[in-house]
Amino acid sequence: MKTGPDGIKLMHHFESCRLKAYPDPATGGDPWTIGWGETGAHVYKGMVITQEQADLMFENRLQREFEPGVQAAITSGCSQRQFDALVAFAFNVGLGNLRSSTLLRMHNAGRYEDAAQQFNRWDKAAGKVMKGLQRRRHAEKCVYQGSEAGVAIALALAAFP
Repeated sequence: MKTGPDGIKLMHHFESCRLKAYPDPATGGDPWTIGWGETGAHVYKGMVITQEQADLMFENRLQREFEPGVQAAITSGCSQRQFDALVAFAFNVGLGNLRSSTLLRMHNAGRYEDAAQQFNRWDKAAGKVMKGLQRRRHAEKCVYQGSEAGVAIALALAAFP
């Protein structure tokens, strides 16, 4: 399964694209981030990239890491929008956190409404509730439940102004 337009729109909205590396907003330091949320040892303070490089990094990371990782973690059925929401979630929190989550366990048990409620639990960074994460999780939950990404983003912004 590939990430659909709703998943891309969701991630692009919440990641934003920054062409100069910036520190993690929760810690003020590591990990450094660039482009559409690219992190890792290859991202460093002062790094600058082009929009084309940012888009290519994002696409490659989805294809290489997150789409196969989410696909491998799913043991039950999955709609396109559920897949998009799970990829967006994993892109932000990491595949390891997705794999060990109650959200995934409930999804794989076919308890989709219970799984949807789990998104809201992932709203903290460095132990602090972050409004941006509240918005992101709300939007992911709405997409998971079948909303188009634009609607989900509007609902999230209204719920967490």
